[in-house]
Amino acid sequence: MSDLSSGLVDRLRGLFETADYTVEGVAERLGSRANAALARNETTLAYRQTSGGDTLDTLIRLFLLQRPVPGSLLDKEILPDLLALGIVTAAGDEVRAAIDIRPYAEDDRAWWVVADPTPGLDGRRAPMRSDYVLGIAPASLSLVKLTVPLKVESALDLGTGCGIQALHLSDRANHIVATDVNPRALQLTRWTAALNRIELDVRDGSLYEPVEGQRFDLIVSNPPYVIAPPSDGKLTYRETGFAGDAVVEQLVRQAPQHLTDGGWCQLLANWTCVRGQDWQERIAGWTGDRSSWAVQREQLDPAEYVELWLRDAGLHGRPEYTQRYDEWLAWLDDQQVEAIGMGWINLHNVAGTTYAEPWPYEIEQPIGPHVLHRFERQEGLPDDLTGLYLKVADDVVQETAGPPGAEDPATIVLRRQRGMRRAEQADTVLAGFVGACDGDLSTGQILDALATLLDRDDLHAEYLPQIENLVVEGFLDY
Repeated sequence: MSDLSSGLVDRLRGLFETADYTVEGVAERLGSRANAALARNETTLAYRQTSGGDTLDTLIRLFLLQRPVPGSLLDKEILPDLLALGIVTAAGDEVRAAIDIRPYAEDDRAWWVVADPTPGLDGRRAPMRSDYVLGIAPASLSLVKLTVPLKVESALDLGTGCGIQALHLSDRANHIVATDVNPRALQLTRWTAALNRIELDVRDGSLYEPVEGQRFDLIVSNPPYVIAPPSDGKLTYRETGFAGDAVVEQLVRQAPQHLTDGGWCQLLANWTCVRGQDWQERIAGWTGDRSSWAVQREQLDPAEYVELWLRDAGLHGRPEYTQRYDEWLAWLDDQQVEAIGMGWINLHNVAGTTYAEPWPYEIEQPIGPHVLHRFERQEGLPDDLTGLYLKVADDVVQETAGPPGAEDPATIVLRRQRGMRRAEQADTVLAGFVGACDGDLSTGQILDALATLLDRDDLHAEYLPQIENLVVEGFLDY
């Protein structure tokens, strides 16, 4: 596969822009019903909406619906190059897309992403080629939303795939390196970068090998984290030859060697919950003395996990399904795996501790700004909180419950509406403290006033740890 020439890039961009082959243009042409159906991998309604035969209809049918189109409807200057590069294939008078080129937009930015065609359209699902390059997917968008919103000098997109992370880094990093072990992924990433006129340093290699001796301000990775047995039929975009969750462990352990002081590493991950071991302690062992935060968004039983990824590979209902299912499950059992955690790990390259927690609840997106602020609060907190002048965060609400007519509520819950949307149960003393946090009195002064009112002398020792937690989690600002 050759690179896109600058002339072809200009012609393709001109074709897409003139036809309004953009997220908004496609949405307007298809309408809400057909758009919603296409999001469910159903193309029939969209096919009905694109019968006019103009360039936009042709591009939608070719790339998004994966339907054949008459070659005569494509630009005669562009078609020979598309055929030569393998972007489309010809059969008689018709052409089909062998590569997916689709519009993508985020906030006020508009791009086109190059990847392999979407599997499973209209219920058709065949096994994917081993070097399949995944396009825009929920996991990759989760990482986009997780990334801290910082302007940096250098960034590394490790395991770039189709290059979606690199696109999002392009307006916040002056130099971006994108790596992958899959030559096909590297080629399609080059095409994505060229089509969007983004400078990208693309390198072949595993883990940190392609950037040996280099340090970055930001490392992001949506690695091939699926925990599967060694197999000749593995999918490169999701599986490796590493045992268990070793690929994630190595990415995390080696990250500080490739980060600048104060740099960030953020990645999506799966990890094993091994019998007799605490998964939180395992991750803390990977991050060492670096300031880190790991969140388990979901935990699956091994059988559920195997079913999920066999379906993802297009093997559900095929003759080899039950054999692969049994082999995979037996392998996990041999590894003493009782569950698999799925979530993300953030590492800030400063001295600190690791906080690992399960959090399967709804969160605000994008979560990246909250991740940054949480680290800032935790790392900037003084040893002595009594001198802080605290204010209740704007998004905090208090909920009370109890029997009618009771003097005091049975339960008091403080709830945040932003970020992780946490809820913390409070007693009347803690609720009273939070209610008094308007910035006029210090933490120590409020606790002393409450101690006098309640005739207690133990409030500092009992409530300062709880107050620290409320500050770190953003209930109280300073």
